[in-house]
Amino acid sequence: MTVQPIRLFGDPVLRTRATEVVDFDKELANLVRDLMDTMESKNGAGLAAPQLGVGLRVFTYNCDGATGHLVNPTWTALGEEYQDGEEGCLSIPGMYWDCRRHRDVVARGWNMHGEPVEIHGSEMLARCIQHETDHLDGVLFVDRLDAETRKAAMKAIRAADWFDGATPTIKENPHPLFGGETVR
Repeated sequence: MTVQPIRLFGDPVLRTRATEVVDFDKELANLVRDLMDTMESKNGAGLAAPQLGVGLRVFTYNCDGATGHLVNPTWTALGEEYQDGEEGCLSIPGMYWDCRRHRDVVARGWNMHGEPVEIHGSEMLARCIQHETDHLDGVLFVDRLDAETRKAAMKAIRAADWFDGATPTIKENPHPLFGGETVR
């Protein structure tokens, strides 16, 4: 088992868009194993490569009875239903806020061997797919919160004993569901 340290809020790697995987090799297989081992050691529902400091488009998941990984994932909403529910992140330990996500999605990508993969997710698995894909785009779930909740979240994060005092950045949210506003 290879458990790696998880990068925390404020680390610039979490705000950087990850690069597409082009080599489906032993190194990628090792990364997937490290992601899975680390996620399981923290009882996480998902973990993206940037959370281990690796800027590649890979994530693992373990929720709603589904376990696996996706390389170079994309997702599409199935229908127009949304869900509001509690969400957390291993890079923002011990903190949870209600976040709005699509209720049903289909994700497509590849496995570590370069074979195509398609996953249909509802509710928790759909939330996980969206959350982890956001990580690959340098977006954190606090960027998706409504303004009042985001303000409270930022206050709580700044007060957390694990927060190192770096000036965090919140990205402009390009998704129309979330208003396309710049938040800090």
